Amino acid sequence: MAFHSNFGATQGRTAAEAFDAGLRAYMLRIYNWMAFALFLTAVTAYAVVNTSLRALFFYIVQRGDMFVVAPTALGMVGVFAPLAFVLVLSFGVNRLSRSAAQTLFLLYSVVMGISMASLLMAYTGASVARTFFITGALYAVMSLYGYVTKRSLMGFGSFLTMGLFGLIIASLVNMFLPAHGMTVLISFLGVLLFTGFTAYDTQRIKLTYQQYAAALPAEELGKMSVYEALTMYLNFVNLFQFLLQFTGSRSGGRD
Repeated sequence: MAFHSNFGATQGRTAAEAFDAGLRAYMLRIYNWMAFALFLTAVTAYAVVNTSLRALFFYIVQRGDMFVVAPTALGMVGVFAPLAFVLVLSFGVNRLSRSAAQTLFLLYSVVMGISMASLLMAYTGASVARTFFITGALYAVMSLYGYVTKRSLMGFGSFLTMGLFGLIIASLVNMFLPAHGMTVLISFLGVLLFTGFTAYDTQRIKLTYQQYAAALPAEELGKMSVYEALTMYLNFVNLFQFLLQFTGSRSGGRD
C-alpha cells in the first residue's frame, strides 16, 4: 500500500512539474514574441528618423519659437494603420492561421515603429533611452508580480477596462480642447492604468493556460501566444509613451 501511495505521489509531482515547465515555455514564447516586436519597432523608428524615409512620413513646421513634427499624408496612414492591424488580429484570431497571425503581428510592430518615429524627433535621444529602461524595469516588476502573486487580480479587469475607455475619451477631448493640466493628468492615469494592466494580463495569461492548455492543439496554442504577445506589447508601448510625458526632455532643435 505504501508503494502505491508513493507511486501516486510521484506521478502527481511529475505531472505538476511537466505542467509548470509547459507554462514557463509558453510564457517565454510570449515574451520572446513581444521582445522581437519591440526590437522591430525600435529599428523601424530609428530608420525613419535617420534615413531618407523621414521625408516620406514627417516634416518639421515652425510654430512661434518651437519646431513641431507633423505627419505627411503617408505619415497619417502610418499613424492610424496600427489600429487596423489590432482590429484584424483581435477579431480575426479564430480565422487566421498561426503563420498569418505571426506575420500580421510583425508587420504591425513595423508600422508602429513608423508611428513612434515622431517621438524620437520630439524628444532627445538620451531621454527616450532613459524612459525605455525605466519602462522596462517597471514592466518587469509588475509582470513578475502578476505571475507569482497568490492574490487574484481578476476582479480588477472591469475596473481597468472602464478606466481605459475613460482614458480614451479624455484623450479625444484633450486633442480638440488641449489643456496642459489635462495632459499631465491623462499621462499620470495612463501610467497607473497600464502598470495595472501589465500585472493583470500576466496573471490572466497564466490562468488561461492552466484552464485551456491541455485541450488546445499546438496550432491554437501558437495563435493564442501571438495574441497574448500583442496584448503585452501594447501594455509596454502605452506605458512607455505615458512615462515619456514625465521623464522625456523635449528636443528644441530642428534637425
